[in-house]
Amino acid sequence: MASLSRRARHRADIWPGFVDALASLLMIIIFLLLVFVLAQFFLGEALSGRETALKKLDREMAELADLLALEKSTSQKLRSDVGRLSGELQTSIITNDRLQGDVVKLEALKAQLEADIGKLASQIEEKASALLSEQELSESARAEVALLNRQMAELKDQIATLNDALDAAEKKATDQGAQIVSMGKRLNAALASKVMELSTYRSEFFGRLVQILGAQPGVEVVGDRFVFQSEVLFASGSAEINVDAFTQLSGLAQTLKELEGQIPADIDWVLRVDGHTDRVPIQTPKFASNWELSSARAISVVKYLIGQGVPANRLAAAGFGEHQPITPGKTQAALDRNRRIELKLTER
Repeated sequence: MASLSRRARHRADIWPGFVDALASLLMIIIFLLLVFVLAQFFLGEALSGRETALKKLDREMAELADLLALEKSTSQKLRSDVGRLSGELQTSIITNDRLQGDVVKLEALKAQLEADIGKLASQIEEKASALLSEQELSESARAEVALLNRQMAELKDQIATLNDALDAAEKKATDQGAQIVSMGKRLNAALASKVMELSTYRSEFFGRLVQILGAQPGVEVVGDRFVFQSEVLFASGSAEINVDAFTQLSGLAQTLKELEGQIPADIDWVLRVDGHTDRVPIQTPKFASNWELSSARAISVVKYLIGQGVPANRLAAAGFGEHQPITPGKTQAALDRNRRIELKLTER
């Protein structure tokens, strides 16, 4: 009996421990299921964010392709105008060469006729001397002299006509050459006038920007370009414009809109926005290289200016990556200065 009592007591002691082990195992299984569900949720969110980023990148690439197509169209138009002017200039040169050839031929013909006249004059003088030595001239001799005189007069008339034609040809060749020179001078003068006129408005544009932005840190004028350090407009590795930069860009947009009404319509101007990075490589899910980052930043500035009312046909965006530094070297100061956005008012 005592042995049975001990075994019953031993079984009673094991059962609560077994229940506790089962409860612990169940809690561990529930915890693992919860971790699995949370991991699936966060993975789904991450994939959704990646798809959104890819769609945005596709839209930005499409906008960049449109801007490139616009730039190609403008370049093609310029090449067409240059080709047309070159064709006109080539035609004038060919005409001038042809006139010079005509002048050479006329001079050769004139020389031949003068030689013929000299021969005839010699013959006349010889025959006249022979006839004059005789006491009486026969009718046939006088007729021959008269014929020679008429031939000589006709040759002189032909020489006079050739001289007039030669003078006219030389005058025309001279005028043609003068027209070519004048055409080149007019073309150069027109180009210089447009450049000077645009330079006037560029100076006014930069003067206003200096008044609005010149005292801001991270903003400077380099040659004919207005330079924003990237940290003024963007966070590191980002192409989203900082909220603090909206005031500066709004002032830039207002200046452009005021200036647009003052520049004559025949000046085909554009504000070029150039994005630059430092030489440190970048490779993120959004930007595969510094090319993409610099282009995206330039496009962001252009899109903001368009949103502020600046006409899209007066804006152009370009990305240069790290390949156009303004400060050489690898120091932190050089890297900071090379990360920038440049604005340049120029002709299309």
